[in-house]
Amino acid sequence: MTPTTPSLPEAHQTLVFFGDSVTEANRHRPEVDALGEGYVRIIADELSNNPTTSEIVNLGVGGNRVRDLRARWSEVAAQRTDVLTVLIGINDVWRHFDRDDYTPAEAFAEDFRAILDEAVASGSRIMLMEPFLLPLSREQEAWLPELHEKIDIVKDLGSAYAAPIVPLHQLLNEAASDLGPLELAPDGIHPSQLGHRLIAEAWLAEASEGRVSPLAH
Repeated sequence: MTPTTPSLPEAHQTLVFFGDSVTEANRHRPEVDALGEGYVRIIADELSNNPTTSEIVNLGVGGNRVRDLRARWSEVAAQRTDVLTVLIGINDVWRHFDRDDYTPAEAFAEDFRAILDEAVASGSRIMLMEPFLLPLSREQEAWLPELHEKIDIVKDLGSAYAAPIVPLHQLLNEAASDLGPLELAPDGIHPSQLGHRLIAEAWLAEASEGRVSPLAH
């Protein structure tokens, strides 16, 4: 049976963002608050006057792979999570190429499903964001087939769990064709402030469609 997510409450929603360094965005630095300096902070600022949003929580940790998110599920469980957004996958690819530590597609999907099953069981709605890469070299271009494998899994899970998907890889690469990848992610992976702004805008646009309803209409 395909899992279904229950309806959100009409007010006082808690939005949790779960992922790697793209989500973390320096939130652990002493001079930076718990929302970090990236797309989560931008979303929080945009929703600061929204009466339906009571709290935004950043649970990004640099270097995480999907297996690490599964191991850290208790951090999400400690929140009263109404909307869980997950962005993960680039490190599952990167570690294959820099450490010869491969995450097979089956293991990636299994760990991701375990996270989403926990979310559904806890009463959370789900949003998924594609992992992305703006390749700057032939070496990074060699990552793309494996990245697309992970993106396809995210898309399949979005369909299975009726979860909206933010197509970040597509959107950021389209923007990079005009602006250049260095403007959006100086190393191809970690967004600039402009890159974070585009991620936040893409999330807000998807949320405004109403399938997870974190925005008031």
